[in-house]
Amino acid sequence: MTIESFVSIFERAAQRKGGEPALEELLPKAKSARQLMKTVDSAMLAQMTKCVFRSGFVWKIIENKWSGFEQAFNQFDVTRCAMLSDEEIEQLQSNTNIVRHGKKIQSVRANAQYLLEIRSEHGSYGKFLAAWPEDDFVKLWSHLKKRGGRLGGQTGRYFLRFIGRDTPMFSTDVVQALVNAKVVEKAPTSQRDLLATQAAFNGWREESGRSYCQLSRILACSVA
Repeated sequence: MTIESFVSIFERAAQRKGGEPALEELLPKAKSARQLMKTVDSAMLAQMTKCVFRSGFVWKIIENKWSGFEQAFNQFDVTRCAMLSDEEIEQLQSNTNIVRHGKKIQSVRANAQYLLEIRSEHGSYGKFLAAWPEDDFVKLWSHLKKRGGRLGGQTGRYFLRFIGRDTPMFSTDVVQALVNAKVVEKAPTSQRDLLATQAAFNGWREESGRSYCQLSRILACSVA
């Protein structure tokens, strides 16, 4: 089965968004490896936390309470968050300045401990992300799910996107575009479909020279 060329997808997206210049204005930019390496671990933990708490919740509420989160979690100092005691976790569940979701609060400690593990292995989380092979984002998603706290699925992908690591997203429109392009028949969740999707993105990347975040946005615009 032959999948649709990127040229065809781009032309359709441009037509639907009012032309190529208008489409280009909508496209995100990923950080370079050098920029990722300069990102401090506290920023990584903060973004992980924000994405975890946004999941299944109203994003605006998290944004409005964010200063409370920063204060409650010591500006996301990784070592201090990793050492939170069970008693401190329990106290945080009564803190009205944050969203009082017990398991998500516990994920802050878990992710801080995860960051410390990666720091000991790679020097910093930014160096770890920068060194990960760009064309194997599926395995990176799997790594986040296995070793991070509540970082599976879309949550982990949002974290990567917002911290600046180049990755595609699987919004409803992107999934529909993948189906239209004959990459998959439904939302990719099995390892087989995920790898098929990765192969398609790698092919489109080679064809176009564009980043994964731009490719997925163009796919979304091709159907919406």
